Amino acid sequence: MLRSCYRPLERCLGLWSGDGLLWHKDLKPHASGDFSIAVVQANSTLEDQSQVFTSPSTTYVGVYDGHGGPEASRFVSQHLFPYLHRFSSEHGGLSSEVIKKAFSAIEEDFVHLVKRSFPVRPKIASVGSCCLVGMISDGVLYVANLGDSRAVLGCRVSVGHTSRVVAQRLSTDHNVASEEVRKEVEALHPDDSAIVVNCRGVWRIKGIIQVSRSIGDVYLKKPELNRDPIFQQFGNPLYLRRPVLTAEPSILKRKLKPEDLFLIFASDGLWEHLSDEAAIEIVFKNPRSGIAKRLVGAALQEAAKKREMRYKDIKKIERGVRRHFHDDITVVVIYLDHQNSSASGRFKRSAAGYTTAPVDIFSNSD
Repeated sequence: MLRSCYRPLERCLGLWSGDGLLWHKDLKPHASGDFSIAVVQANSTLEDQSQVFTSPSTTYVGVYDGHGGPEASRFVSQHLFPYLHRFSSEHGGLSSEVIKKAFSAIEEDFVHLVKRSFPVRPKIASVGSCCLVGMISDGVLYVANLGDSRAVLGCRVSVGHTSRVVAQRLSTDHNVASEEVRKEVEALHPDDSAIVVNCRGVWRIKGIIQVSRSIGDVYLKKPELNRDPIFQQFGNPLYLRRPVLTAEPSILKRKLKPEDLFLIFASDGLWEHLSDEAAIEIVFKNPRSGIAKRLVGAALQEAAKKREMRYKDIKKIERGVRRHFHDDITVVVIYLDHQNSSASGRFKRSAAGYTTAPVDIFSNSD
């Protein structure tokens, strides 16, 4: 108990539900509304990492879905926001160029870490992370992503005398499950007929990985690494003519409009079970408090249904084994209150700060 009190106040105020692997924050203010965050762990070690930075003028959201281990997603969560802050300060504000520069710096730093660690930890060469970031500043939204985490906007439309909400996807899924992405990868490798292969009904690059962009996965980006005797002892030799993955983000810039109601940022663990439209409807039709937890719960209900189980039975399954039923899931919901100055005014009287999900839900470790 005493040990938990030494953790940052943000962690102490986090809530655990009846599911011992689920953590959430019901509602907190940001400069133009409220936000809610929830995470459920399925892997033995949580590979999803997430954070929200709030200040009187800026809101940053980060969702980092790791694979092969937690090292890359943890590295991004520690270093990406400081790079964004530094480069935006140096260049007079946010821009697509600033975002690309921050992503490039993170990739370069992680590759350097991998090369330094490789002789004693060769497995780190196969660790990577998807990276989804949302940035709101001066009424302008930027969404940058690598991989298949997703940002979806809930937008109000009027139909006669009634209004409803529609889903608008703001990010690109860099996953070769999409025919468009497969064609993109194949066009970059015209001399490699096996660049994308179907393995038991699942499309994968070189039969290994589904995402075409990431931070890390250095063994798929540095052909010389695959020729290293240490790596060849560690894994199956993979002969590459050139890198098969990239860390170049897709970036969307959008001036926020009064009809833009809220944003959902989530790892692919959510979208595996909920469509964009289903997630938007849940947020639109339910109270704000605990909305991220509600989305996670809806996804888990669907996961249970697919296995002809009840969610309460999945809750009893221990981490690691639980990965057979669903992935780690991270959800951040950002409400956009354009005409409501109360939340903004209340927030502006307080200091800037970070909200981060625990590094590992099961142990609540920092």
